[in-house]
Amino acid sequence: MNKDNSVCQIYIPGKGKFTIVLQEEDPKSIASEVRTNPSLKQLINESMEAYHSGDSASTTDLLRALKPKDFEK
Repeated sequence: MNKDNSVCQIYIPGKGKFTIVLQEEDPKSIASEVRTNPSLKQLINESMEAYHSGDSASTTDLLRALKPKDFEK
């Protein structure tokens, strides 16, 4: 992929003209993001501590705990 072949326009009858743009993936890793963002590092560390100490819940546990009345006004 390069600048010459990263953009393509297509026409779908009845729907219109669409432009498809291919972009390179961002090579940044989580580790590099953590090094540059102290708040993110703190958030990840706190999350890991809560997970290891059992003070967290899984998504499944959260969904099981929710009831329809929780969404009523």
